[in-house]
Amino acid sequence: MNDVETGPVAAPGKGPQGRRRGRGARERILHASQYLFRQQGIHNTGIDQLCEVANVSRRTAYQHFGSKDGIIAEYLRQLDPDTMPDVFDRDDLAPRERLLAAFEIPQGVVDGVTPLCPFIAAAVEISVPDHPARIRVREYKLSVARRLTETAREAGATDPEELGEQLALLLDGASVRTRALNADAFRTAAAIAAILVERAIPQTLPRPH
Repeated sequence: MNDVETGPVAAPGKGPQGRRRGRGARERILHASQYLFRQQGIHNTGIDQLCEVANVSRRTAYQHFGSKDGIIAEYLRQLDPDTMPDVFDRDDLAPRERLLAAFEIPQGVVDGVTPLCPFIAAAVEISVPDHPARIRVREYKLSVARRLTETAREAGATDPEELGEQLALLLDGASVRTRALNADAFRTAAAIAAILVERAIPQTLPRPH
């Protein structure tokens, strides 16, 4: 499944007297950023609100991440560090099946509504090309295309680079369309992906007896 398309993140929990339960400052900051950035956006989340939810001082946040930009970049790095391992690292599926598994309906979809891919959302909010978050987004999206290409090559595609790029574009398009229309576009994307895969990967004919 497309694991960057998760459902709403649980709000940071509080223990007795408002203290956070069993989390270090760095982990609390990242947990708060995951909740706030997904719920209200990056620009709408100020560093003071982030520190308040994480129960840390601004100084502590800067000691760990240097700036809000550093928090944003690390937030993105933590979302999917291994690039969709629940799709590409599955031993129970053949390579051809793994390509199509990337289009399974994302976890957390309710009535066809899903949050926008956080990497796409970050790219929309942050226009500066050399911003640490934009760099991370670019790295991640290239990584997805690369893993699709590697899997397409393993499956025997005649042009794995082309198929990988086509499927990567289709994934992002399904994410944006689902969010824009509040209607699941992944079923249609999966059907298109099946056609692309069918055309790109020759069927193995049985050997004559």
